[in-house]
Amino acid sequence: MHYMAADRSDDLCGPSLPASHQPFENCHDMRRAPEDPASSLDADARHAGERDPYLTQLGERIRSLRAARGMSRKDLARGAGVSERYLANLETGTGNASVLLLRQIAGALDVPLPVVLAEADQRNGSRGAEFGQLLQWLAQLSPADFSRVREACRHALAPSAPTDARHRRIALIGLRGAGKSTLGRALAQTLDLPFIELNGAIEQEAGATLSEIHSLYGQAAYRRYELRALERVLREHDRLVLATPGSLVSEPGTFNLLLAHCYTVWIKTSPEEHMARVVAQGDMRPMQGNTEAMADLRRILQARTPLYSRADASVDTSGRTLEESLAALREAVETVPGMGMPSLG
Repeated sequence: MHYMAADRSDDLCGPSLPASHQPFENCHDMRRAPEDPASSLDADARHAGERDPYLTQLGERIRSLRAARGMSRKDLARGAGVSERYLANLETGTGNASVLLLRQIAGALDVPLPVVLAEADQRNGSRGAEFGQLLQWLAQLSPADFSRVREACRHALAPSAPTDARHRRIALIGLRGAGKSTLGRALAQTLDLPFIELNGAIEQEAGATLSEIHSLYGQAAYRRYELRALERVLREHDRLVLATPGSLVSEPGTFNLLLAHCYTVWIKTSPEEHMARVVAQGDMRPMQGNTEAMADLRRILQARTPLYSRADASVDTSGRTLEESLAALREAVETVPGMGMPSLG
């Protein structure tokens, strides 16, 4: 199936540079007080090449946050003001990270520092301590309980529109290359509804192209324009089919607004089809390092799957023709109250 998608979001930014496995110089000459045997054994193991568990966890978390936002290693390094080599070492757990540089990386990711640290130091005030306790409490919840807490918070802080009003707007979410634009346009034509690409609305809001927004203003500015564009689209359209950028789900406030005011459908496909469709759209960057690009793509999908799964419905386009995928999408929305789906016959 050929999907001529117009999703130009930053899901696939090409392969990251290979991670360096050369650790920063360790301070073996530092004088220290006598240690217990277990600590000495742990230190000896790390000196022999074993990575520190916390640094490994920290690196994986930064890589996951970067993947969820669709940022390449080069983009994050530039936004944080660090070298790609430093970031590569940090992501692989072999770099010694200062708090200041971690704060810069958190700023470039547009997330609070404790979210990056995961095990945040509790000495930064009562709010930081409460946040750390909240993180620990949430981590202990079962998936079902966590989902209930999340939805309760969402409804308390951002009440949903009435069901009928929400169901008159259909929003398609998913990674670039899944077929959101092609299927959304076809569905809108079937339902005689306006079809809008949120990427286009973002560019109108900013008065610049997506690439210019990212290169000139950075990730945080892009997120602000994305939220403003969505708010404007929701104000101006009571009924529509909306195709959203793949990384929108990684911004909680914007994604919650979308969930509260639209009937959302996750358009998904296999990693291989994602890659093939992106290349078919003319973006050859993934082919510059296919192994690394596919690994990045799988990591992005893994990071975003829990977010995409919050959609009201999902449609898998893997191995399907355009006609088959459109039929599946129609089936997913035909029972939605207020949509007035025409007969399939």
